[in-house]
Amino acid sequence: MKITVSGKIKEYKDGLTLKGLVEAEKVETPEYVTGSANDELYSAKDFEGIVLKEEDVVEFLYFMGGGSL
Repeated sequence: MKITVSGKIKEYKDGLTLKGLVEAEKVETPEYVTGSANDELYSAKDFEGIVLKEEDVVEFLYFMGGGSL
């Protein structure tokens, strides 16, 4: 199946979960990433239950905290 990952069309086997995609894409610090599939946000704890489909659009989002001195 073809899905768009971070703006690039890629080919993967059917039945791929969002967790499997994180592993296949070698996402750095996967425990801190939030995934967006077709504009729906998912936290890392939900990735295993999200099965991707043909033509899905996936983005990985990293939220950084900051502060002031």
